[in-house]
Amino acid sequence: MSAKRKAPSRPTTLGEAWALRWPERHLLSICALAIGLGFMMVLGSGYAEGQPFEAMDLTPFLIYGACLAAMHLTLVATRFHGDQILLSSLAFLAGFGLLAQYRMGTLNLSDLTSASLYLFPAGIALMLAACLALMRGRYERLKDGLWIWAGLSLLLVAALLALGQRYRGGVYGAGLITPTELLKVTVVLYLASFIDRNAKALANWGKGFPRPPLRALLPVGVFWAALTALLLLQRDLGMFVILSVTLLIMLFVGTQRLGYMVLGGLAATAAGYLVLGLFAHGQRRIQAWLSPFDDPTGNSWQILQGLSGMYSGGLWGEGFGEGNPEYTPIAQSDFIYSVIGEELGFVGCVLIVIFFLIFFGRGLGIADQTRSSFGRLVCIGLTTVLATQTFLNLGGVTKFIPLTGITLPFISHGGSSLITSFISLGLLLAISEGAPKAQGSSARKKAPTRPKRATQKQPASKKRPARAAKAD
Repeated sequence: MSAKRKAPSRPTTLGEAWALRWPERHLLSICALAIGLGFMMVLGSGYAEGQPFEAMDLTPFLIYGACLAAMHLTLVATRFHGDQILLSSLAFLAGFGLLAQYRMGTLNLSDLTSASLYLFPAGIALMLAACLALMRGRYERLKDGLWIWAGLSLLLVAALLALGQRYRGGVYGAGLITPTELLKVTVVLYLASFIDRNAKALANWGKGFPRPPLRALLPVGVFWAALTALLLLQRDLGMFVILSVTLLIMLFVGTQRLGYMVLGGLAATAAGYLVLGLFAHGQRRIQAWLSPFDDPTGNSWQILQGLSGMYSGGLWGEGFGEGNPEYTPIAQSDFIYSVIGEELGFVGCVLIVIFFLIFFGRGLGIADQTRSSFGRLVCIGLTTVLATQTFLNLGGVTKFIPLTGITLPFISHGGSSLITSFISLGLLLAISEGAPKAQGSSARKKAPTRPKRATQKQPASKKRPARAAKAD
């Protein structure tokens, strides 16, 4: 029988921490080299077209490299020994997103105070803050705020509906930000806390014909009905789909009852027909997906332009900086994947998908390794949110599914989505480190040994040999 692999011991000195995280340094260096090469390609393309080279053009890459160095040194200084591959995959995806935004011209290099330049550093800072605040098992304290997370989730959507502004069918805050992106964290924390507390009752489907425990599901059902009504008033169908998928998967993982997936799938199908019947813009998207050539210059214009760009990229693409993303509406946000296909071809698209799969695989691996049921549910929930968001974006751009207006995590231009994704990553990293040894050892204190009952010592002359006593 093979011996169980031991978890890496927690470093106690800076030297040990520095040595422990050498694979991360190696992978981050490769990411920086790849992203730097991409910046050189974009700058070379612009120079070939007659654009002068300025030192300011290197600002995004310098910010990226400084952030990676600061992130790594901070984790070494705090003796963090959590997952390293998850961070490396993030470094590539987020760096590629920064490079893509630089290519699209959404970064304002002429103004050093522009917020677009500092979204990436702000995301890294929030990720580190969440990780350092919740590591050493401190993330367990989050489950005490069960109804706080529920109330905050409903308050976010209600406040946006009351104070936001309508734009292109949706509701946004000041500066077209979407504070409801935080639902991807608060709702997951609520569900993880609720399922962790009521796992036994939620898994009790009774004997005979299986039926869900309606009484145990009543609190989450009331919360979900209120949240769904608010999201539909906001017309945020994409968020509704992401959170609904997350709910079903977390219920299944927390109870091991496949019935939640079956009944949830049937309910989702019925709800889909109902929602499409109520919202005209949803019907238009379905029609544009089914028959894009019926309205090529109207509702189907974005889809057809994106597909045309990806088709022109072929296998290897036209080269970074050599495409024409300006022909695709909102290419810097929803359709950034079509720009990748046009300029880096099928190979570039596959590379991005591979890194996303690595990222999601590490998230599921952390969930599998953690001993905390609450931590496992949080990992599953956050990974499901990011994976579903990625699938909805890639599926909509490639016409596999109807468009939902969802951004691509870490790559698309979208401040609220980017910040929320970084916070989610900070939680995953904190859980990947596990609980400290002191906490684990204190939980398994040895029970006090029961003192032996004193026996009266007999005189030596009255003792019988053990063999003789046995014979008697």
